[in-house]
Amino acid sequence: MTYTPQQLPEDRTTLIKDHITLVDIIVGRMVTQVPSFMNRDDMRSAGMLGLIDAANKFQVEKKILFKTFAEYRIRGAILDEMRKLDWFSRSLREKQNNLSRTMADLERKLGRYPEEQEMAEEMNITLEQYQYLLGQVSHLGCVSLNETLDHSDQGRSFQDALIDTRNNASPVNRLEQHELTKTIAGVLKELSEKERLVISLYYYEELTQKEIAEVLEVSEGRISQLHSQALLKLKTKVKDLI
Repeated sequence: MTYTPQQLPEDRTTLIKDHITLVDIIVGRMVTQVPSFMNRDDMRSAGMLGLIDAANKFQVEKKILFKTFAEYRIRGAILDEMRKLDWFSRSLREKQNNLSRTMADLERKLGRYPEEQEMAEEMNITLEQYQYLLGQVSHLGCVSLNETLDHSDQGRSFQDALIDTRNNASPVNRLEQHELTKTIAGVLKELSEKERLVISLYYYEELTQKEIAEVLEVSEGRISQLHSQALLKLKTKVKDLI
């Protein structure tokens, strides 16, 4: 059950109980984005802490759905747990930063997003090595996608602009979200057809990477590469526009 501020029960325990399924839904969405040693139980435990934190900190006067607020907290708690487990090494993060810098430099130089072969040549590696690198940093996309894009109270993330979470938000928040969504919609048009399809199936249709691979008749590893490259392009462009 989803409560509006007017329907919010006084008993926080009831609030938590009524939204436990939300934890499982978010875990299901994120499970393919985490390293193999972090299982569903680890994620669910962290998510439950996020739900409890949301119930304790929810403020009726914000005039947003508890479900919307809880989603931020649950997702954030899972990401915090990943950071505590130190699943991304310093060298891996540096590889991702190098990819982002190269992507931004080439985009400015070419006036468009670079092709995979152009990225590989700029980095003085083979196409196969570049695609392997994309696969290596694919899990970092989960953290990058959830990074805050602005400094508002809502703390809008990249993923929040891809998924409609406006619900009963105030007119001002709806307008801000609309502007951010329009910005990202424009950037999405610049992706390749396969990259747009991967983003659409993953974030709108909520298919797993394995299911997308079956739809596109390519390997799951290739979907991971396309997903990583699409996020690199989106992140590079959006941060320049916001």
